[in-house]
Amino acid sequence: MTKYRYHVLTGDVQVRCRDLVVQVCNTENVQILKGVVSKDHVHIHVEYPPSLSISVLVKKLKGRTSRILQQEFPVLGKRYWGRHFWAVGYGAWSTGNITEEMVQEYLDHHRDKPNSETGNWILEKD
Repeated sequence: MTKYRYHVLTGDVQVRCRDLVVQVCNTENVQILKGVVSKDHVHIHVEYPPSLSISVLVKKLKGRTSRILQQEFPVLGKRYWGRHFWAVGYGAWSTGNITEEMVQEYLDHHRDKPNSETGNWILEKD
């Protein structure tokens, strides 16, 4: 979630955030099963290697996206003058005993319906 829940993940910022998440996951051998970039938060459903802790993955995702988004979009610096783009913390849940439909329903619920033409992201598994 963005700090103060500002709605800054829209348009080009939203697309770039999605691309950065994909880059970090590819680098860390993490497979994105599904994902949603809403106007103020990101949800991703991933498979990750057991050698990688979820806290390290989140730290890399938040660090890289924060740094690059603020470099490439100077207008974000006006909102986040302390250079803290993301709120503190994250949520993580295991999905071993739920169905694909339940995950899809959860992600669809968090999709920004009124602005779906702005590039909200659902990445389907190949």
